[in-house]
Amino acid sequence: MTERPLLGAAMSTRDLAGLQDFILSENRDLELQDFIEAAVLNGDWKPLADEARRLLAGHKGRLGIHGPFWGLSIATPDPDVRAIVTRRMLQGLEVCEYLGATQMVIHSPYTTWDFNNLDNFPDRAAYARVLENCHATMAEPVRRAAEIGVTMVVENIEDKDPDIRRILADSFDTPAMAVSLDTGHAHYAHGSTGAPTVDYYVRRAGNGLEHVHLQDADGHADRHWCIGEGTIRWRQLFRALGELTSSPRLILELRDKSEILRSVAYLRDLGLAR
Repeated sequence: MTERPLLGAAMSTRDLAGLQDFILSENRDLELQDFIEAAVLNGDWKPLADEARRLLAGHKGRLGIHGPFWGLSIATPDPDVRAIVTRRMLQGLEVCEYLGATQMVIHSPYTTWDFNNLDNFPDRAAYARVLENCHATMAEPVRRAAEIGVTMVVENIEDKDPDIRRILADSFDTPAMAVSLDTGHAHYAHGSTGAPTVDYYVRRAGNGLEHVHLQDADGHADRHWCIGEGTIRWRQLFRALGELTSSPRLILELRDKSEILRSVAYLRDLGLAR
């Protein structure tokens, strides 16, 4: 990135009604988060999507959604469970196609337990097994995503190894799979499990990084605090982002949506973003 990036935000359609001018006035990137629940995806979600489209009339920024994740692992070895996970991913992609969204956030399957135990087997067999399970689950969604021009970005959850999601995304060898970074999740992993600092996650993802959830935290839990309220080193993080030649979506994902504007002001005053 060669100039101060324009920040986007994650929110529900209900929140969008109150932040419409913030998004539309500068065509900021937006991530809609209404479509994570099975009850929504199994029901009639089109009226909700239509309301989002109405609120976004004239929007020229990049649009994405957060895909389903509750109770789902894309690395499940159980074929019956796998069928459900695959179906949920395809349902999320159906929403993307209807909305014209070009990105869907999905969750990493890797856990802290994996970091300590995958090397407990010879010839990296356990690593290979996780990748095999992910490909079995995601083969059809990846094909569908490529057909409709959607990139699925794999977000770190418990990931202690900053390389492992990039390796997973690269293994599909398609623009339909890329890397996401959640700053608060990475900071939790750093503070609570001894993972590298957040800026290292950026550098290790490199130009495969196409999406970032920006939230502040204390290294103990997944806080989703206003930027500046936690202990993340934002200058160092944006320095790492500035080394990229790609243009990842920088999405404020805050628990209190009323603090989005304050977070933008904080990073703007530091000269890091706008």
